[in-house]
Amino acid sequence: MIFLDVDGTLIPLRARTIPATPTPPTHANPLLARIDPADGPRLRSLDGELTWASTWMEEANAIISPRLGLPHLPVVDWPDEDPVPGLHWKTAFLTEYAQGRPFVWLDDEVTDTDQRWVAAHHSGRALLRRVYPFTGLTDADFAAVRAWLVVNT
Repeated sequence: MIFLDVDGTLIPLRARTIPATPTPPTHANPLLARIDPADGPRLRSLDGELTWASTWMEEANAIISPRLGLPHLPVVDWPDEDPVPGLHWKTAFLTEYAQGRPFVWLDDEVTDTDQRWVAAHHSGRALLRRVYPFTGLTDADFAAVRAWLVVNT
C-alpha cells in the first residue's frame, strides 16, 4: 500500500513552474495549479496500491486524480475517534488500516515519533517518508520509495 497525502505532498506550499500545465478555471482552487501532472505516471509506476490518506477524502478522486491521470483510488475513511496522544492524528489509523501489510506513507507531517510508533506497533514493514512541504514530491522521494519497494516487496 502507498498512502498519499495531498496538501504539502502533491500540492506544495510554494508555487512552482510546471511546463505545459493548463491553468485551472478561475472558479477552481488556485492551488491546484501547483499539482505536477508528471507525478501521476510516476505514482502509477510504483509497485503498490495507491490509497488517498488525506482530509480531501473522496474529493481527491474527483479533483486530484483527474489532474494526475490516476484512476479512482481507495480512500481512508477517517474514524471519528481521538488520535493517539503525541502522534500525528493519521498515524495510528493508517497503521490499523494497513492490517499488518507493508506500506509507504507519503506525507509532509510525518515525524520521528510517528516512525518509532509504527515500528513498535505495526507487524509489517513500513516506510514513512516525510515530503518537504514547500516542494512537494521530488525525484528523491520517488527514488527512496522505489528503493524501499524493491527491498520490501
